[in-house]
Amino acid sequence: MLRDEVAKALKVVKEGGIILYPTDTIWGIGCDATNTDAVKKIFKLKQRDEAKSMIILLDTENKLESYVREVPAIAYDLMEYAENPLTLVMPGARNISPALISEDGSVGIRVAKHEFCQQLIQRLRKPLVSTSANISGKPSPQNFGQIDQEIIDEVDYVVDLEQHNMELKRPSTIMRLQPDGRFEFLRR
Repeated sequence: MLRDEVAKALKVVKEGGIILYPTDTIWGIGCDATNTDAVKKIFKLKQRDEAKSMIILLDTENKLESYVREVPAIAYDLMEYAENPLTLVMPGARNISPALISEDGSVGIRVAKHEFCQQLIQRLRKPLVSTSANISGKPSPQNFGQIDQEIIDEVDYVVDLEQHNMELKRPSTIMRLQPDGRFEFLRR
């Protein structure tokens, strides 16, 4: 089941499509983080201002340096010891779609601790975009049952896992991290 869903999602993402999928936090809308056309489809679907960036997911922290020029040493400790899923916003973004890089050159990155996400990212060999499965300005759905039908209808593939799990999930903690190790919480 898991392997089949990873294979189906992988095919869609490789072809430039967007998927609706479960993560270690809330359900996400995602695509290949290096494909600008796919990233723009997500902005359009969410009716989101392109100046508001989206985060990327990696399958392992070893890949951080591929997407951020200078990873502060403390980033690894923060990720390892965080009690909740943690997104780090760091400057010096690279090797991803320019549409995902903020005006200040930063990108938000989370290492996914979810088996589906990890397997999909490993097989894609690229980061996966992750943004909450809602229209901009509306509340983030805490489980699959709260996702607007409009979102479900507009994505290219809905991953058939965890749709009946009604556990209420929360978005990740977001922290801005500077190269010198200074940090601030953007969302707790």
